[in-house]
Amino acid sequence: MDADLGQLIERAQSGDGSALDALFAETYADLRRLARARLRAAPRVTVLDTVALVNESWMRLNQAGRPQDRAHFIRYAARAMRSVIVDYARRRLAERRGGDRARIELTTSIASDAPGGESEILNVHDALEQLGTTDARAAEVVQMKYFAGMSETDIASALGITERTVRRDWTKARLLLAEALEK
Repeated sequence: MDADLGQLIERAQSGDGSALDALFAETYADLRRLARARLRAAPRVTVLDTVALVNESWMRLNQAGRPQDRAHFIRYAARAMRSVIVDYARRRLAERRGGDRARIELTTSIASDAPGGESEILNVHDALEQLGTTDARAAEVVQMKYFAGMSETDIASALGITERTVRRDWTKARLLLAEALEK
């Protein structure tokens, strides 16, 4: 599968639109698994569902350019999911504060969500931005684990490092983020 994925990525880099569609079909299950893991890990954080998160992330992936290889694709997918979740949280907070004053119809999924999840996402996002200036790899590990729900094995593979290094970066990042979030 990696060889096929590599060929699709090469074709997509050359501008083949059908290769991008095939790449989406080939990676859809992986993207759904990442999205499902992320949304399951923090159910109060957002009312986005798996399909919406995957589709919105794919649109951002497609607009951003061509992936270089599988690891780059997975890393960027995690970054895109983070971006989608953070943007959605910002919109929800703006709506709560009056935002554009547009009326929305409440559904049971929106009504059952406890408030505050969006603030948590934005606080983590800001702390992660700060961490990225001092330790970019640790910030990427957090992004992949927290925002994309990836396992240590998947993160290690995507970043080309060992699982032990992932665990060390995760521990260090958690300490630095906890300190930043206390401020």
